[in-house]
Amino acid sequence: MGGIFGVAAKRDCTLELFYGIDYHSHLGTRRGGIAVHGKPGFQRAIHNIENSPFRTKFEKDIDEMEGNLGLGCISDYEPQPLMVQSHLGSFAITTVGKINNMDELLKYVYENGNTHFQEMSGGLINATELVASLICKKDSILDGIKFVQEVVDGSMTLLLMTKDGLLAARDRLGRTPLVIGKKEDAYCVSFESFAYINLGYKDYKELGPGEIAFVTPDGVETLKEPGKEMRICSFLWVYYGYPTSSYEGVNVEEMRYRCGSMLAKRDGNSVDPDVVAGVPDSGIAHAIGYANESGVPFARPFIKYTPTWPRSFMPTMQSQRDLIARMKLIPVKALIENKKLLLIDDSIVRGTQLRETTEFLYQSGAKEVHVRPACPPLLYGCKYLNFSRSKSDMDLIARRVIQEKEGDVSPEVLAEYANPTSQRYSDMLDCICKKQNFTTLRYHRLDDLEESIGISPCKLCTYCFSGKE
Repeated sequence: MGGIFGVAAKRDCTLELFYGIDYHSHLGTRRGGIAVHGKPGFQRAIHNIENSPFRTKFEKDIDEMEGNLGLGCISDYEPQPLMVQSHLGSFAITTVGKINNMDELLKYVYENGNTHFQEMSGGLINATELVASLICKKDSILDGIKFVQEVVDGSMTLLLMTKDGLLAARDRLGRTPLVIGKKEDAYCVSFESFAYINLGYKDYKELGPGEIAFVTPDGVETLKEPGKEMRICSFLWVYYGYPTSSYEGVNVEEMRYRCGSMLAKRDGNSVDPDVVAGVPDSGIAHAIGYANESGVPFARPFIKYTPTWPRSFMPTMQSQRDLIARMKLIPVKALIENKKLLLIDDSIVRGTQLRETTEFLYQSGAKEVHVRPACPPLLYGCKYLNFSRSKSDMDLIARRVIQEKEGDVSPEVLAEYANPTSQRYSDMLDCICKKQNFTTLRYHRLDDLEESIGISPCKLCTYCFSGKE
């Protein structure tokens, strides 16, 4: 994943830019970057943030930077923003998205004048560099961005800075958000809607799918009208989004309360837990919603230790990520011993971390551990966003269980496993429940998830749950 932020101001904007980017730190763990333009021209800094927070790495840089235009990012993959010099002039660019047809697009640019790209470790090409190259195949930056939106298979939201202003472009189907904030002497562009509130900005507009806007200190000009079709990622509300953010007018925290409430309604009187708990951090709001609806007390039987431990999915090795996740959660034995716990996590991906969490709850004296994931079973790896480091659908515990039961399966059989009223779905849950050593397991249903979000289901991407594009 990743997050982007930009500012166009009538004065120096580097400090606001610094804090606005930092507010996206929950979206990535590998690279951070800032680029500004002012009297000294273009300036840029990129740092590895795997073992040190964004603020720590960039505090010295902002003291040396000066500009009234700026952009930056938190990235989980390639280093960005990039500085580009081309026949279209000089510009900086940063992106959020995923390119599935990388080989096809590389072939196109090689056949149309490109001679080389900088190669990253593992032989990969920087996706943002490829996007910049595609833009430069056209006669204007605007035409280039439109071209990118047309040819990228996957998703692509980007922010580009020239000496005159910022060009903000939301993904063609709006899979990721992009919003503009305004105050008296400046405008900002942000992935997360909350990132500019404490900087004094108010909501100005949320870009629609495929919309392109030109942002200067004096105003915002729509260069390409939004499309009518949308497929915004439903997982933004379930997990990735920060609680204070809103997408399409729907606040993340409020949605999670509704999600938990609907989980409780589905349970009815089928379980009788002593307390409801959420796996920190994203599971907590779902658990509050469940507790409010059911009347079962909310408690925190384990606490996340955050002062020194990095995010659990940061290291490359899965075993190291699992170890860090385990080290961060510290049990409160007095709230666990002889208790029947109902535990809500945002999702079950591989299942490793939640199984270990369940085990330490039993070791701390829990009598029962009932698990309620806040989304349906993940049956397909995401084709549109880099939200997980899973390399294969078989990394997903639900798919591994299906393969053990069926071998290779057709899309029709997978659709049956996605149907919460089918026998195959029930059998899959029973198997996962036994493997994970849960007392009971009930996932959030897809129709309930869509209702929890509250926008038209045809505007939501639920591919990872349903396989439907």
